[in-house]
Amino acid sequence: MEMTAPKHNYQVDLDRIIRRLEKTGEVPTLLLHACCAPCSSYTIEYLSQYFKITLFYYNPNIAPAEEYQHRVNEIKRFVAEFKTKYPVTLIEGDYDPKKFYDIARGLEQEPEGGKRCRKCFELRLAESAKLAKELGCDYFTTTLTISPMKDAQVLNEVVQEQCDIYGIKRLPSDFKKKGGYKRSIQLSHDYNLYRQNFCGCVYSMREAQEREARSKAELTEHSKT
Repeated sequence: MEMTAPKHNYQVDLDRIIRRLEKTGEVPTLLLHACCAPCSSYTIEYLSQYFKITLFYYNPNIAPAEEYQHRVNEIKRFVAEFKTKYPVTLIEGDYDPKKFYDIARGLEQEPEGGKRCRKCFELRLAESAKLAKELGCDYFTTTLTISPMKDAQVLNEVVQEQCDIYGIKRLPSDFKKKGGYKRSIQLSHDYNLYRQNFCGCVYSMREAQEREARSKAELTEHSKT
């Protein structure tokens, strides 16, 4: 029987970096790709104790445009309202959905978490790493690893690939660890943040709608018994 290799614990790597920063008193700069306000909430709370953060909101996958704008407004509001030890600056990237549809072509029927998602990660994180290089940031990472629906192994691999291309340092991350995801739910409640029920693209919206329809059908069937 083939043994599956244990998943790497990226939180252990991050803890090691943070311990070093606490010892030296260094406060590095970090380019943090942000996917939405709820996922960014805990990540900002946590990392702003140790880093000066540039939060980069770059998500051309989100549809429709009204959904995109709603999410942008929420993250702007959170950054404005949330008090941090070190500064957090928000930059909004260009919203060009065509870039997402170009990379998704031929992968429309892929399940969420499959090949299309990896291409989407590459699109967003490549642009983020490019900006991190232009700004001269010490580290680069993404809030995406806080989601239980996202594979931290894949995301750290994609971040590392882009760091290798642009010559910057990856900040290891699996922000769902140490109660991060649970804390993001609490912060979302405290700040009345909009919590969407799909990742962002039309394909994830379709899957969410199908799940909801199945759930309703099951409840209806159960009520008949």
